[in-house]
This record gives sequence, C-alpha cells and structure tokens, in this order.
Amino acid sequence: MEAINKNKGVLMLALLCWFSGLVSAQKRDTIYPGGIWPDNNGNHVQAHGGGIIKLGKTYYWFGEYRAKDNEPHLRYVGCYSSNDLTNWKFRKKIIFSDPENLGSGWVLERPKVYYNKKTKKFVMYMHLDDRAYKYARVGVAVSDKVDGDYKFVNSFRPLGKESRDIGQFIDDDGSAYLVFESRPTKGFYIAKLSDDYLTVEKVTSFIQAPLEGGAIVNYKGLYYAIGSALTGWKPNPNKVATSKSLEGPWSEFVDIAPPQTNTYQSQSTMMIKVAGKKTTTVIYMGDQWKPSTQWDSRYLWMPLEIGDGKLSLPEPRPWKLNIKTGEASF
Repeated sequence: MEAINKNKGVLMLALLCWFSGLVSAQKRDTIYPGGIWPDNNGNHVQAHGGGIIKLGKTYYWFGEYRAKDNEPHLRYVGCYSSNDLTNWKFRKKIIFSDPENLGSGWVLERPKVYYNKKTKKFVMYMHLDDRAYKYARVGVAVSDKVDGDYKFVNSFRPLGKESRDIGQFIDDDGSAYLVFESRPTKGFYIAKLSDDYLTVEKVTSFIQAPLEGGAIVNYKGLYYAIGSALTGWKPNPNKVATSKSLEGPWSEFVDIAPPQTNTYQSQSTMMIKVAGKKTTTVIYMGDQWKPSTQWDSRYLWMPLEIGDGKLSLPEPRPWKLNIKTGEASF
C-alpha cells in the first residue's frame, strides 16, 4: 500500500508540473511588468539589455541570453519572435566564443540587430569588452537570416571613441543609428551607420550628459532621448531630453518617473513605437537587473505618457496591447 501511495504521489507531482508548464506556455493577453515572462516553451525569456526590429508583421527581440546553465567561457544572444509583442517564440540561442582573445570573463552586452535592405544582411552590434572594462569597443557580426548563425566580423571604437552601453535607433525614414556611451567625453553619441551598416559613418549628435542605456524615439516630429546614470547594475532615476532634430540642440534632462522609485528599479534599453489604426503607443523597455542571479533578471515594459515635449513612465501594473489599433489598456 505504501508503494502504491508513493507512486500516486509521483504521478500527481508529474501531472502538476505538466499542468504548470502548459499554463505558463499558453497564449497570454497581458504584459506583467517585473514578472516572469514565459516564452512558447514556458521558459523565462532571456533577452536582457535587448533590442527589437520589425520585419513585416513580426517583431524580433534580441538580447543577452543569461541562462543559469550557460558555459562560462561562451557568450550567448537570445532571439525571439512575436506578432503581438506579448507572446514570444524562442527562435535561437546564438553562441559566440571569445572573438579577440579578451580572456576569461570577457563581456558581450546589449546586442542590437539591424536589417540592411541593400545588402540583405542582418547586422548585429554588441558592446565588446574585457573583464576590466578597458577594451570598450563595439563588435559586429553578420547573418543571412534573422535567426541564423551570426559570424563575427570585427570590432572597433566608433569614431575613435570608447564605447560601452549601446542602443539602436531606426528613424521613420529608415535611417539607422548607433547610440553609444563614451566615458572620457562624459556623454553619449548618436551616430549614423554606413550604407552597409558595418561601421559608423558620422556623428549625428553628441549629448553631453554622463548617461548610458540610451534609447530614442521620434514621436510626432519630436525626438525624445532617455538615459540612465552611471551606477552599474544599481538602478537610478532615468532622465529624458527632447529635440526637434537628431542633430540637436537638446533640452535639459528631466526625470521620467518619481526619482525615489529609481525608475521603478529599472534601466532603459529601448523605446518601441507601435503605430496602429487608431493611435500610436510608445513602449518603454527597461531591464530590472539581478546581478547575482542574472538569469532571473526581469523586464519592465510600460506604455509611456508622451506628447508635447513631455514623457513620463507610469507606475507599473499589468496592461494589454492591441497591436492592430495601437491601443494600450489597463
């Protein structure tokens, strides 16, 4: 009898695990800021410090793949796809080995992918560094497919400047830009990419403010630039400035949320503009980092209150996005 009860217990546990996995992998209609974000397999999305591109009706999310069982000498980039920005399908774990003999603990952070219509290539930029953060370069990798095997091409310091945190921006006219923080110049650059996207062509703007995590959006003819202070993994009050042109001049930076919240314990990585049939929603993409358990770091996505030169991040709460109409609801 004891053996039968034991077997029943094992069976019940197995059924409970199966049901939990089934529920977590079911289609969702709600985004939960700061919560576990399961992909189609029921695993927490691993796309930290990420960026998003849209091809046709499909969004692709790339970011740092920081699973607990990662090999320590390798670096990984996660690739996911979605048609609604809520349900994400795991596409690929892109693997990089040390490309330039940077040694143990080398760094690959904030990967961003661009699609070049002329060359029909997918170009990935990444922050490439050594453990001491002295290398301070961008790395470039290329693939023929969005979820293909990205081949490392080279690394460089854009415009001869140190580069750590990077961001991406694609303007409404399709022009592609790299945003990068340069510690010695105490500010961040917005730089136009070359025609093939393999290098930086010229400086578009230098914003002299010691900020990283640069994110930009063009909303109703005005540019909004967000950045966070240089406090490492520790969150801080993110700030925003505006300009009528990417070239500037830029306004003074102001807080996007009550400063005591430290941007609700998040750091900016990108802003996504969703233009629907009824309205346009701009989404703040932020990371809630957990340095000692990186695999459990969370994502804070919220629709921004934006317009007339003002931008603010509301207090996080569950919300829904209608991708067709562009409407966000709570």
